[in-house]
Amino acid sequence: MIFDLLLQAGLILVGVFMFLAMHNIPQKFLSKLRYRNRADLQAKRHFVLGAQLIAQARSPSNSRSTATSLAKQAEEEANKAISLDPKDAASHILKALSLDLQGFRTSALESINVALSPLAVKSLSASEKGDALFKRAELAMGMNRRGRVEPAIQDLTEAVKLNKDNAKAFCLLGECYEAKKMIEEAKEAYEEALRLQPELASAKEKLDRLRS
Repeated sequence: MIFDLLLQAGLILVGVFMFLAMHNIPQKFLSKLRYRNRADLQAKRHFVLGAQLIAQARSPSNSRSTATSLAKQAEEEANKAISLDPKDAASHILKALSLDLQGFRTSALESINVALSPLAVKSLSASEKGDALFKRAELAMGMNRRGRVEPAIQDLTEAVKLNKDNAKAFCLLGECYEAKKMIEEAKEAYEEALRLQPELASAKEKLDRLRS
């Protein structure tokens, strides 16, 4: 009985392998895997090049036109990386940074939203997600639109939980609390920012003003 069952199972496996071989499935799978690895590698190359361009664009020695040109090139590299690996949040963040440097804050905010969407956010570490949440709040507050404060507070509250060393996030959180007339909470946020980064002039100035 057992021998018959084993024989039947063996025949079924042989049939399966013959079917796979006839339809070239193992080769197709390996080819797809090789293509995926090449695509990942190319995406990373475009990302690294874009990140280098962003670093150059942020150099204070550059003129405004030079910085904008470099940011535009970084955006192009980010788009190439995204086309190869749309689930990599880092490339969407890179695109957001390049758009922000060009002055396109609404488009930059859209890119950050994609990076933090279920499609891509899993590719970020906890600290990276915290940084992305901080950037989204910074963009939202920079657009000076009503209704942006509450979502920014939510983003920043989560950001400082994920990355407790981000002094600028605490400083921006203090600004959001001030906008909501939550003075004590604002003071605490500025104090934490200064504890992390004592030379952060913006936090010191705002805290001194609230204490006076």
